[in-house]
Amino acid sequence: MEPTYRCANCGVRAPDAFCPACGQNTRERLPTFPQFMREATGRYIAYDGKFWKTLAALLFRPGFLTREYLAGRRQRYIGPARLFLVASLVLFATLRLATGPVEIDETVSSDPRKEPKTRVESGELVTLDDDFNVSLGELGATTGILRKPIARFNGLTRPQKLEQIVAGTLRYGPYAMFALLPAFAVLLKALYLGRQRRCPARPRLYGEHLVFAAHNHAFLFVVGCLIAVSPNGYLTGVLVLWALVYLAWSTHSVYGGGWLGIAARALVLGVAYALMFALVTIGLVIAAVLLR
Repeated sequence: MEPTYRCANCGVRAPDAFCPACGQNTRERLPTFPQFMREATGRYIAYDGKFWKTLAALLFRPGFLTREYLAGRRQRYIGPARLFLVASLVLFATLRLATGPVEIDETVSSDPRKEPKTRVESGELVTLDDDFNVSLGELGATTGILRKPIARFNGLTRPQKLEQIVAGTLRYGPYAMFALLPAFAVLLKALYLGRQRRCPARPRLYGEHLVFAAHNHAFLFVVGCLIAVSPNGYLTGVLVLWALVYLAWSTHSVYGGGWLGIAARALVLGVAYALMFALVTIGLVIAAVLLR
């Protein structure tokens, strides 16, 4: 006579391998390490190698994933939102592991009575001197809640300050990228306004620009991971060169148009994006100081 199994999850009699009420496996044991890792990564690597097909297309076929997604062929590859999320988290995890302890040469120091300290300023809101002392200027004067964390940060040694800034940037970096992604899509939409006659297949809707932005950001995140673990400068140079070629190629593949128009739009996009990135970086520094 066969033993009677009961589901540990809901308590219902389960004569077969799966509970008839909740569907849980009644014969499953604790996983081995390979099974544990397969379960952790299965959502991204399973489905007949969907992960690897997506990664190969992302790295070596500029614009292909965006065109496939916009054409409705979406089941074969990982979606752009999930791809962006995973790539960003992996990038900042890689940077955290690849970034060693901060070392600052303190042998050369200037007498503060003889030479004024250099200050890096952002408008009237943030100032940063040679010793990484932070002052929020008018922003700090508006609220007393910022005084204690600023004073605590300024009381640290110079290496400790730099280490806290780097750690905070890596910690809050993924959140900043989520803020930059929709802004990047807005820039694309603004730059590609116009009549549709010359390029009828060109993306027009905001969501289409967002998909393109997500795929290209994910590509840059993966390249960033490779650069972070690159053993020599030659490979880094190749990766940077491929990234530049890739971005131009993917833009031409998705948006069409002449190369001169792509270059002109890329220049405007690069300047605007650099300004937004600078603002986000300032925000990361403030977060690193205040949210220790």
